[in-house]
Amino acid sequence: MANAYLQGVEISASQFLDIFHHYDSDGNGYIEGKELQNFIRELQQARKQAGLELTDKMKAFVEKYEQNADGKIGIIELVQILPTEENFLLFFRQQLKSCAEFMEAWRNYDADHSGYIEADELKNFLKDLLQRAKKPYDEKKLEEYTLTTLKIFDSNKDGKLCLSEMARLLPDQENFLLKFQGVKMARKEFNKIFELYDQDRNGYMDENELDALLKDLCEKNNKVLEVSKIPTYKSAIMALSDGGKLYRTELALVLCAEEM
Repeated sequence: MANAYLQGVEISASQFLDIFHHYDSDGNGYIEGKELQNFIRELQQARKQAGLELTDKMKAFVEKYEQNADGKIGIIELVQILPTEENFLLFFRQQLKSCAEFMEAWRNYDADHSGYIEADELKNFLKDLLQRAKKPYDEKKLEEYTLTTLKIFDSNKDGKLCLSEMARLLPDQENFLLKFQGVKMARKEFNKIFELYDQDRNGYMDENELDALLKDLCEKNNKVLEVSKIPTYKSAIMALSDGGKLYRTELALVLCAEEM
């Protein structure tokens, strides 16, 4: 079926999801190695069978990865190659131009502050992005976008999106949360760290306290985190705060490996 979809002049959001899952055969969120080589071969065959030339983007992609046994692409790279209907994932990503903007949107749409965006909250999030861009849509299309986005990014299949799952909408260079995956800590350690850097014991961190924490984290994890990026890390994390007050539950979204 995925091969048949590759022959299409335009691929729907749900067909795109089927294609990605078909070629991401180990389900790790990437098409890589033999998976990628299979995709390239079948893409070329499908276009030929349909009497269609490879687009310029497809040609550039094939040239880059055809002989690269270590090649690896994710959802966003794939959507830039295929003639996806309205390029819906790229559209949503373009509406969130920075990590700080993404974090602010997260705070607004995680309405119950559960640390997750569930289907109804995700639907409102996507609806507002469409309205902000004055992009026409109907209820059926919004439902398809919501379900497809949920299926794409819900890596543990629990029917809701945590912050790190939803952040895959961002390009890798903007997604600082990818770096913080490597420095997340157990709940007990996180609570100790929070209490240590909440120097005035008022139950939240301000910008200065967060700055001190980030500097120490960067020094301790200098192979993962970059000191020069501290202003970016800080502005993105503070976007989760309540008027400049960063509470334990908000910081836990970034630094705690367990649910609070």
